[in-house]
Amino acid sequence: MVDKQFDNTDLKDYKASGALTEKVAIVTGASSGIGQAVAIAYAKEGAKVVIGYLGDDEGAQKTIQLIEGYGGDAKALSGDLGKSENCDRLVQFALAEFGQLDILVNNAGYQYPQTSPLAITDEQMLKTFEIKAFAMFYLTRAALPHLKKGSRIINTASINAYRGHSDLIDYAGANGAMVAMTRSLARRLVREEIAVNGIAPGPIWTPLITKTYADLNPDVADDFGEDVPAGRPGQPYELVKAYVFLADPQNSYMTGQFLHMNGGDYMST
Repeated sequence: MVDKQFDNTDLKDYKASGALTEKVAIVTGASSGIGQAVAIAYAKEGAKVVIGYLGDDEGAQKTIQLIEGYGGDAKALSGDLGKSENCDRLVQFALAEFGQLDILVNNAGYQYPQTSPLAITDEQMLKTFEIKAFAMFYLTRAALPHLKKGSRIINTASINAYRGHSDLIDYAGANGAMVAMTRSLARRLVREEIAVNGIAPGPIWTPLITKTYADLNPDVADDFGEDVPAGRPGQPYELVKAYVFLADPQNSYMTGQFLHMNGGDYMST
């Protein structure tokens, strides 16, 4: 058994270079896990951060406390981003609080394993696509009028968009839609010098994993991530340099790409 404890206070040792000074970022799903780690890293790099989340008030406040503890500035707004009006509201909130928007990280996620396609209800299919694919599009659409040359859009998909997953058929499909939209948006926005890229994580130990498997199949959680060459799941803080790289205005000739952070679990892209 490998240690799977997640603790984004590990970012206390993160060495920042000021890459995002004077930038404003929206990071969704930032009350825990990958989103929380990215929000903290962005703040340490000099960005002001708006945290989008749903329901986890304690987690959102923890993210803000960690950011403020490092001397950063962050605000949070709760809302279901699967509904377009809440995406509009989040963008307007960011503008009202900080006056601009430079970076958008679409990171919110949801998954619910089913051992048969017959068990995937209409409601589950819609919810999965709303939280992953629809929210990404709605929030990007709301943000675009306020983005400018040098702005960055970064989308968190999944390794499952590339290799599939027998128990996460709807989730893999929603992430596949994110990959296709990322590449299409990149083609559309490249002449405006707005880069659109993404991260496709492999097994990362986050609260979403414990929430997903705790009641369904605890044995899956016990073995989570041990089948990749690294022999363990990744931690959220191990991904943040990639998110900073994609947000960095000096990274000006990369768009429509996904970085694969998966402990050596290689696949064709």
